[in-house]
Amino acid sequence: MYKSVVKPLLFHLDAERAHHLVFDNLRRAARVPGTPALLQALYGFQHPSLEREVFGLKFPNPVGLAAGFDKNAALTDELATLGFGFVEIGTVTPRPQPGNPTPRLFRLPQDEALVNRMGFNNEGAAVVAARLARRRNRQLLIGGNIGKNKDTPNERAADDYVACFEALAEVVDYFVVNVSSPNTPGLRELQEKKPLIDLLQQVQARNLARATPRPLLLKIAPDLTDSQLDDILEIARETNLSGLVATNTTISRDNLRTEPGHVAGLGAGGLSGRPLRARATEVIRYLHQKSDGGLPIIGAGGIHSAADAQEKLAAGASLIQLYTGFIYEGPALVSRINRSLVLG
Repeated sequence: MYKSVVKPLLFHLDAERAHHLVFDNLRRAARVPGTPALLQALYGFQHPSLEREVFGLKFPNPVGLAAGFDKNAALTDELATLGFGFVEIGTVTPRPQPGNPTPRLFRLPQDEALVNRMGFNNEGAAVVAARLARRRNRQLLIGGNIGKNKDTPNERAADDYVACFEALAEVVDYFVVNVSSPNTPGLRELQEKKPLIDLLQQVQARNLARATPRPLLLKIAPDLTDSQLDDILEIARETNLSGLVATNTTISRDNLRTEPGHVAGLGAGGLSGRPLRARATEVIRYLHQKSDGGLPIIGAGGIHSAADAQEKLAAGASLIQLYTGFIYEGPALVSRINRSLVLG
């Protein structure tokens, strides 16, 4: 029903407007008695063999929702009914910010891809923390993806990441440091070895001072070279990271089916979806092999089918995340993946 009825209707709307419409309707539906149980029956799939213990947390299944979909933790209770094993909220910044001017989210249907330049639009760490403190479903594992405000200079970036960590530490289960989005000017410069070590050490110092430290992960771009990936692994060891998220969106526009002039007309932004599948898997495999499987990886990028999910897991991912595939395939993708992992 999603692909034959709902998706065509949504794809007639501006992409960001459609996103908000889905949010509003899912929230309304969840208020109707019996609907959450119905959604759980339709899309939830539980089996003991799906459970994973990764960086000290017990996940009911390995399929999560990537950051960017529920930036402000506004829909975690509702998303829990769709079968996800975990949900990553954010990217959250210390202060609220509107993000980049609209339009800033575009579909490439021929490629089953998205281009976005959202720019970390969010309501700020304090609002998100308060909302998470009020959520009803305490079983769903929540990741907190954190970033810096656009107007914070890179030399003060660590202050923003520490502020987000402090605001969210009591209400999320793990953290992801995002320095790999292409949509905040200069942000990717923080992926360079020295500034990244300095930033992570400051966040980790606050983390390890807690009675119960949170797993701290780093989200990386798919556009890094092998030597840069080697640096990431060294940084992960030096700063005692719990894992990596591989990968974020790409700035590449190679090998797209969409007419090049149309793609160029959309302007800058990160590309996600099916075109990212192969490169994201390559990065996961490289990191897994180079670390001898010792560093957990959350795999993301181009997962549109159960086979895509199995490819990421076979390459070395411990968990996976959906975003663009969820939009193109609909909520049934979560249960299809989980069923395939149990039933083959």
